[in-house]
Amino acid sequence: MIQKIHKTLIFSAFALLTSIGFAQQNFQGKAYYFSNTSIDMSRFDNPDFSEEQKKRILERMKNMFQKTFILSFNTTESIYKKEEKLEAPTQAGGGRGAQFGAMMSGAIDGDRYKNIQEKETRKEAELFGKKFLIVDPLEKLEWKMTGETKNIGQYTCFKATSQRTILDAGTPGPPSRGNKKEEKPSIKEKEVTVTAWYTMQIPVSNGPDVYWGLPGLILEVNADKTTILCSKIVLNPEEKIEIKKPTKGKEVTEKEYAIISLEKFTEMRENFRRSRGQNSGRRR
Repeated sequence: MIQKIHKTLIFSAFALLTSIGFAQQNFQGKAYYFSNTSIDMSRFDNPDFSEEQKKRILERMKNMFQKTFILSFNTTESIYKKEEKLEAPTQAGGGRGAQFGAMMSGAIDGDRYKNIQEKETRKEAELFGKKFLIVDPLEKLEWKMTGETKNIGQYTCFKATSQRTILDAGTPGPPSRGNKKEEKPSIKEKEVTVTAWYTMQIPVSNGPDVYWGLPGLILEVNADKTTILCSKIVLNPEEKIEIKKPTKGKEVTEKEYAIISLEKFTEMRENFRRSRGQNSGRRR
C-alpha cells in the first residue's frame, strides 16, 4: 500500500513539473556516463599467449567493456553516443594474439537512438564492413519503486527495480586449442535484475542505453555485470543539440543481429584454427 502511494505521488509530481513548463518542447540536455562491464579474465590465461600478448588482449578488453558515453536528450528523443578517444597504436606482428585482436575489432557499434513518443529504438552497427540498422520497439520495463533515496552529485535520486530479459552469447574468448567436446556458441535468453536510480529534478523519462520509463532522468543503472553511472549533466547548453534518427544499413532486429554476429565470429574462429593447423603441419 505504501509503495503504491509512493508511486502515485511520484508520477503526480512528475506530471505537475511537466505541466508547469520545466520539460518544455525546447528543453534539452547532455548527460555523461561511464559504463563498466566485468568479465572473467581467467578465460584468457592461455599458455599459448606470451605475457606481452596477454597484456595487449587485456587492454583491448578494457577498451571494449569500459567506455564513456554522452546521452543527448530532449523531452521525446535521445542519442546515446560513445565518446571517442584516441587509442594507442597496436603493435604490428602476427600470431594468435594479433589474430584475436583483429577478430574482436571487426564489430563497430553506432549510436543508440530512442524515441519515447514513437516507442522505437534504433542503432547503427557495422560488422566486418557491412552496415546494419538495428530497429526494435522500445522495451517497456515494469518498474517497482522502492522508496529508497541517495544523492548522486547534487541530485536526489530514487531507486527503482525491474526484471529484464537480455540476449547472452557469453563473453567472447580468444581462439584456443581444439577441443572436441567444446560447445558451439549460441544465443541464449537470460533474465536479469535491473536497478536504476533516477532524479525528478530532471523530469524527462529517459536514461542511458535502452533504459527509460521513469519519472526522471536515470543517473545510474546496475544490470547483470554492467554498471552505468552519470558523472556530469549539462542542461540547455548554449549550442543547440541536434538529434538525428539513424537510417543507414540493412534493417534487422537486435536478436537477428546477435545471431549474425555470433555466426561471423564463430566462422572466423574456425578459420583461425584451421590456419594454425595448416601452419603446424608445414613446420613438421
